[in-house]
Amino acid sequence: MRNFLAALGLLPFGAYVLLFLLVPTVVAVGSGFVSDGNLSLANLPVLFAPETLSAFWASIWLSAITAIAGAVVGAVLCWALAALPEQGPLRRVVDSASSVLAQFGGVMLAFAFIATIGSQGLITVLLRERLGTDIYADGVWLYELPGLVLPYLYFQVPLMVITFLPAVLALRQGWAEAVATLGGRGVSYWLRVGIPILTPAFLGSLLLLFANAFSSYATAAALISQGSQIVPLKIRASLIGETGASLASNAGVLALGMIVIMTIVMLGYGRLMARTTRWQG
Repeated sequence: MRNFLAALGLLPFGAYVLLFLLVPTVVAVGSGFVSDGNLSLANLPVLFAPETLSAFWASIWLSAITAIAGAVVGAVLCWALAALPEQGPLRRVVDSASSVLAQFGGVMLAFAFIATIGSQGLITVLLRERLGTDIYADGVWLYELPGLVLPYLYFQVPLMVITFLPAVLALRQGWAEAVATLGGRGVSYWLRVGIPILTPAFLGSLLLLFANAFSSYATAAALISQGSQIVPLKIRASLIGETGASLASNAGVLALGMIVIMTIVMLGYGRLMARTTRWQG
């Protein structure tokens, strides 16, 4: 009876996952294999077209750059936070800010960057008029693919803090004391104990950041109005195209490619997190 009640409590969540995750995924991917009302593989070559491969490479490049940079900066911040008192004001402020900023994306984030460092943003104008420095002397990079790196880092670093800080806090003081008792120094502790133990958690967080950037859409859509340089924007271009249903089928094939990559990344994340929980428990 207790198991039945527990399963019953999962029904709302199961219904949510079914209606808003599984069904849209099946419909989106399935549309790529339908041609003239019949199942067909005619649209599959779209996945291997040069422009599609270029969009996937751009998405992977952008996701990898922001994931690595966000993971490194976030890890250093976690190390600094771990040295602060748990109930101290600075620690609590950073924890709260990370939770909020990790979810601060989309059109709001794009507007914030346009208003501050856009072509006519507050900081851009101040630098140009007061210091004679034009950050867009070589082109308006914020509205191109490289310009997405800064906005993405804005939510990647806080996400790293949220996911990696528990692993850093779980390091036991007794391990460092044991190394010191055996004649080891701080460097020996980190090389032989700290870094090997934290590596699975760090790599898992890195994969999570990659997946987060790879699936992001709204921020890129608000900043890049021309072209479809990454896969989410290419899917948008296919769905709003004016040439008919064939482009909608292309969007389904592109969605399949994204799902395959995301599945591989999240499987790797799950295995790494499983290794991390063994010693955290």
